Formats: sequence, C-alpha cells, structure tokens
Amino acid sequence: MEFHPKDLPISKVYDLKNENDAMKAVEDMVNLGFRDKKEGFKVLMPKETKLAKRIGYTITTGVTKGLRQKNETRDVKYWTYHHDDQHFAIVLIDNSVLTELGF
Repeated sequence: MEFHPKDLPISKVYDLKNENDAMKAVEDMVNLGFRDKKEGFKVLMPKETKLAKRIGYTITTGVTKGLRQKNETRDVKYWTYHHDDQHFAIVLIDNSVLTELGF
C-alpha cells in the first residue's frame, strides 16, 4: 500500500526553529514514548538546508539514544519530506504500530 508520511496519525507536532528546540523535542518524545501508541510524532523544521540537516540529525540520533537509555525498543521508522513552502518535516512512528495500522 503506497502512502505519504503526512497520512499517518500524529499525536503531537513540534515546530522547531533551532537545535535547542530539537533537544527539547527529543526529550519530550522519549518521555511520551513510542510503544503502545497508535500515533507518531511530526517535527517541522525551517527550509534552510544546513539548519534542517542539523535538526534532523539531532532528532533521529537523539530519539535512538534516549530510547536506548530507557531500555525501550528502538524500532522507530521515520520519513523526511517537504511539508510546505517554509518547512521540511520528519514523521516518526514505532514500526509495530505502523504494521498494525496497515501501512
């Protein structure tokens, strides 16, 4: 089944402006957890390529590290895409939930 990441159910959206915002978002996502949720998280980043790459790297590695420290499953899928004219977006969701939802 073909789908676009924007079609996934989202529990919380983070509109980030810099790397400090990204660290706070990572902490929040890890605390909320990915397991046993029927939704994922969406991160909006400015469409400035260098800044977006740094924020994206901070989010993806930070979530993995945070989940490892909590001894939780790190089987999180993510997609990066052009959200609109001003933003790139990353959607993160637990892989088992993705399968449950039929994607």
